[in-house]
Amino acid sequence: MQRRHFIKNGALAIPAVMGLPSFLTSCNSDDLEPINTDKSIVIIGAGIAGLAAAKYLNDRGVSVTVLEAQDRVGGRIKTNWSTGLPFDEGASWIHGPKKNPISDLSDMAGCKTYLTDDENVSLHKADGSVYDEEVSDKAEKQYNKILRKLKGSKEQSFEEVFYADYPEYKNDDLWTYMLSAYLEFDTGGDISLLSSQDYDDDETFAGEDLIITNGYDRIPQQLAEGLDVRLNVLVSEISYGQNLISISTNGETFEADHVIVTVPLGVLKNEVIAFRPALPRAISNAITGLQMGSVNKYLCIWDDVFWDNDLNYIGYTPETKGKFNYFLNASRFIDANALMTFSFGKYSEQIETLPDAEIQTEIMKHLRNIYGDNIPEPRQLLRTKWVSDPFTFGSYSFATKGISSDAFEAFEENIDGKVFFAGEHTHKDYRGTVHGAYLSGLREAEKVAEQLLA
Repeated sequence: MQRRHFIKNGALAIPAVMGLPSFLTSCNSDDLEPINTDKSIVIIGAGIAGLAAAKYLNDRGVSVTVLEAQDRVGGRIKTNWSTGLPFDEGASWIHGPKKNPISDLSDMAGCKTYLTDDENVSLHKADGSVYDEEVSDKAEKQYNKILRKLKGSKEQSFEEVFYADYPEYKNDDLWTYMLSAYLEFDTGGDISLLSSQDYDDDETFAGEDLIITNGYDRIPQQLAEGLDVRLNVLVSEISYGQNLISISTNGETFEADHVIVTVPLGVLKNEVIAFRPALPRAISNAITGLQMGSVNKYLCIWDDVFWDNDLNYIGYTPETKGKFNYFLNASRFIDANALMTFSFGKYSEQIETLPDAEIQTEIMKHLRNIYGDNIPEPRQLLRTKWVSDPFTFGSYSFATKGISSDAFEAFEENIDGKVFFAGEHTHKDYRGTVHGAYLSGLREAEKVAEQLLA
């Protein structure tokens, strides 16, 4: 999956973190002065944003406590090892590895990577036949051209504007596929909700995307080394009206001078944590207006390969948008005969309640249309359910209609020098990415450091 590849390819890509302090692109703070303080810092959430902030402050000699609701670190970096193979349920790719801080973290953690060449794909019609390469290439060029010049408005969704301008594509399976497998996968949002004005105003690093092949969880596990991380601690309330912040949990109550809240946008939207007093209007409006998308993964494992194992991707163009239309050939980089497929947008959210057997039946319908009725059922199916996950309530954030993407920046304003926010949903330029979350953690840690040095 080349993030933003189909929108900002070539000269349109932003190759570096421009305008940010140098420490934001560094994986350590060895060259920064130590901070002598007796102030207490609590970080809510041990995803990569929380861990980045904690490590930065810890490396400067500041005492930090990280409270994590789950029984592991990583947040949406979650590797399922139940089969003995790494199935990354959340983050999988390093999007644009050149000058990307996650590349350095990956190397330090001993991660192995594989370049998932997006051009190495076979695209199939609903009946299983292969699209003529000239037809699909022409459509993709037109897709890129349209997305570069599409002009929307704050109140209209991408779907509304696109089909008003190009009604001829509304029932076209190939265009439905591209809008789903490319745009919805990339942004995380269903096109009926995705902003037509700000759907592509984020930035990218340069280079072809790399998928981590031996477990993305290596990165947060290494970041967490030496930190005071308390697992299975569910925060229910943050009261910041007094001199000391009071943090209520399922066990003890913690007090802090400063708190960095790094829980996902979905957790904030569902008011899992109460804030006393209520959050400022700008932050509250951003929480209400911005949305979490639904991208789910399904790993199918067989005893033998029946597909072309030289391919990286197999595309399929069903009538139903978002329905198992993209298959990643995981056999290319893990020791198993496996395909990973995806669901996107509203369809992805709707099927989270379906049993595994029904999910497998629908996946196999598509594969049998391509490869024939005699291909076997997989011996194992693994899947994700990010929208119904009470620790996330979605996959990653996106700019939606009815609100400007400037709302992402509302989280950069701290509350009285006490409460700070980090996470992928707080970084407008790199929202929806691991590097965006990581950089936001460093950003807020530096703000806390400035408070401590004042």
